[in-house]
Amino acid sequence: MAQDTPQQVPVAPATPARALLPSILPALAVGVLASLLLLLVEGVAEQLEHVLWENLPDALGVGRYSVLWMLVVLTATGVAVGLVVWKAPGHAGPDPATMGLDARVLPPGVLPGLLVATALMLAGGPSLGPENPIIAVNVGLAVWLGRRIRPGAPGAVWVMLAEAATIGALFGTPVAAALLISEALAGRHTEGPLWDNVFAPLVAASAGAMTTTLVAHPTFDLDLPVLGKPGWGDLLAAVVIAAVGALLAMCAVYAFPYVHSAFRRLRHPMLMLPAGGVVLGLLGALGGHLTLFKGLDEVGELAADPDGWTAGQFATMTVVKLAALLVAASCGFRGGRIFPAVFVGSALGLTAHALVPGVHPSVGVAAGVLGVLLAITRQGWVSLFVAAVLVASPSIIALLCVASLPAWLLVTGRPQMQLRADGTPVR
Repeated sequence: MAQDTPQQVPVAPATPARALLPSILPALAVGVLASLLLLLVEGVAEQLEHVLWENLPDALGVGRYSVLWMLVVLTATGVAVGLVVWKAPGHAGPDPATMGLDARVLPPGVLPGLLVATALMLAGGPSLGPENPIIAVNVGLAVWLGRRIRPGAPGAVWVMLAEAATIGALFGTPVAAALLISEALAGRHTEGPLWDNVFAPLVAASAGAMTTTLVAHPTFDLDLPVLGKPGWGDLLAAVVIAAVGALLAMCAVYAFPYVHSAFRRLRHPMLMLPAGGVVLGLLGALGGHLTLFKGLDEVGELAADPDGWTAGQFATMTVVKLAALLVAASCGFRGGRIFPAVFVGSALGLTAHALVPGVHPSVGVAAGVLGVLLAITRQGWVSLFVAAVLVASPSIIALLCVASLPAWLLVTGRPQMQLRADGTPVR
């Protein structure tokens, strides 16, 4: 009598090493170039920022962050970026409200205008980061150069390498890129083991991260008090704060298409962007200078003194920064949403700490960032990574994993902070 044999599960053959080896050199080149371009744009923006916010007001005898100067600089930034969007070839790329981290391939002629618009935005103070436009520029350059160097390689290969390289450069580590690529591949049919598919992008991300680290020495650790052994109170605080952060950020997500539509009614970049600059100047006057710019340096200033502001001041900065992010992303400024969302989540967590001193500041900040990023980006792994890397406490990871579950239930399946070409939100 024949015995039943267990059914054999087919296993996809591993990609031979000789098929992966030729991808190393192109991936290294893309990683280094992507990082250098990011550092160049940020370096130019930083120099211009010093002129706009230090040299000029000092020479004119005006307070650096006075209400008048914030209104003048942010309005002038709107005018300058509006001119670039109006006159540059390709209008400095598509509507930024329609762009996410998965960048579309733009023609080479569009990229200079997008770079100039991004540098002006970073220097002028609108609440956006460099990630989306820099990814788009690096993708466009990688595809354009790749087609000339290796015409037979699929364009999608260069896209993935450039995206991974830029994310690695932005965060100074390839981990975020690996998580993002793994999350993207989970929704696609891919052949072979996961690590075969992420090998070349991980090389590019590592090259981008190492170049940034060696040249600029970035750090995301906020140097908050270290969390020891977590207790039940820490778990409760993490769950509640992450959920509140997700709900708060979802208010901006739901308002996004309406605010975007209001600015679109002005029809011309020389009206939309200056109008956005005026609103951002008023918001800066309300929330203070820490609510300006992309927010990463400003988060460090908040974290350096978690007890230096009242709960009301932290709450005001939280709401104002979220409103500034909403306006800047709606009126046409070229930029991404991750870094200002980190500020919003950090300020929310410090609000919780100020209201309830028993809430550990590291727990508050990490959980707040997690909830806000889940709503804004809808990228689970990246949200967990960014929240954890801000706090040098290994024990925080378990808390964040638990806190992410109810927060994810609040945001999944709902509109995202990204629009289609017709103005409807992506789901």
